[in-house]
Amino acid sequence: MPCLYRKKTNKTKMTTNNQIPKLRFSEFFDAWENKKIEDLLQIKYGKDQKQVICDNGKYPILGTGGEMGRTNSFLFDKPSVLIGRKGTIDKPKYMDTPFWTVDTLFYTDIFQNTFPKWLFYKFETINWYLYNEASGVPSLSGSTIYKIPVNIPSLPEQTKIATFLTAVDEKLTQLKRKKELLSQYKNGIMQQIFSQKLRFKDDNGNDFEDWEEKKLGEVSDVRDGTHDSQKYIEKGYPFITSKNLLKNGNIDFENVSYISEKDYKKINERSKVNINDILFGMIGTIGNPVLVKNDGFAIKNVALIKEKKGLLNIYLIHFLKGGSITQQFFEQNTGGTQKFLSLSVVRSLLINLPCLSEQTKIANFLSALDEKISNAENKITKLEQWKKGLLQSMFC
Repeated sequence: MPCLYRKKTNKTKMTTNNQIPKLRFSEFFDAWENKKIEDLLQIKYGKDQKQVICDNGKYPILGTGGEMGRTNSFLFDKPSVLIGRKGTIDKPKYMDTPFWTVDTLFYTDIFQNTFPKWLFYKFETINWYLYNEASGVPSLSGSTIYKIPVNIPSLPEQTKIATFLTAVDEKLTQLKRKKELLSQYKNGIMQQIFSQKLRFKDDNGNDFEDWEEKKLGEVSDVRDGTHDSQKYIEKGYPFITSKNLLKNGNIDFENVSYISEKDYKKINERSKVNINDILFGMIGTIGNPVLVKNDGFAIKNVALIKEKKGLLNIYLIHFLKGGSITQQFFEQNTGGTQKFLSLSVVRSLLINLPCLSEQTKIANFLSALDEKISNAENKITKLEQWKKGLLQSMFC
């Protein structure tokens, strides 16, 4: 890794601290020049794509939300930073291949004294909403952008900063791709396992017995949380609803309301949540099954699934995330967008049921994949946080 050091003002020329980044490469000492964006580039307007859009075009047509289509024509073929004119104004993009932009997305013709990729990273540090000119849909004007002040280092320092941060982005891309491939592999293997195209063997290498099909209510204790309205307090016991069940299998304890100990105990008389129970969203957010790892909270609008003999929750949690359950929801709702599941519907869900030994093997295999996916997610999060810190420290 290149040598970075913290700012030491006594090694610089006479200047103010806001012209020296907190973190920079060891070979650079000069203060950054104070300029305005108009000194660095010329803003260009996108154009209507209707006359140029075509199937399988060579070049992307870009809007503030991303690629909108393809074309065989381009507006610009040099490195450029793109800025939202209307709509999403806080997500600058970098392009170094030919492109077309629509009229909601500015592109830029960058002057020779500025390294384009450095400018992109600089733009990532700007709070663009400070320059929003509309009370409704966020909007920026070229004249406003031009007047934004920026500090700029020498071209060699720009190049080194951009090269370093590009390497960080490339590592992020690799991690995200790894996570995506793991997720795709898991989804594919789950389809094969739960359709029984792929079967496990017992410890002696023999086939397990045939699977059964059972209704969930026949093999698990399925109940739900309270139906009563609660009085919320500032501190107390977390009150979990469907919206707190996350797609990644966790419970969101940050955006919760709290109830008193009296209400908590009353709810738990009929629906006490224990570790290794499964929660399943019934109203608003449907599904998102969660295997409970911590207790000490109450529930509402959530199905509570407790183990009985014959079905392990460590197996069931994976089955509930599979395509069979999604298809059953679709059929129950005749293809519509479902916002409510009754307890009777949850109890009637059809479960493919292997013997306990095969359930355990399946659960262990899929849980190991989940752990790999989780590790990749954690690495992505840490690297994104590190990059955010770099952007804050390497620019001034």
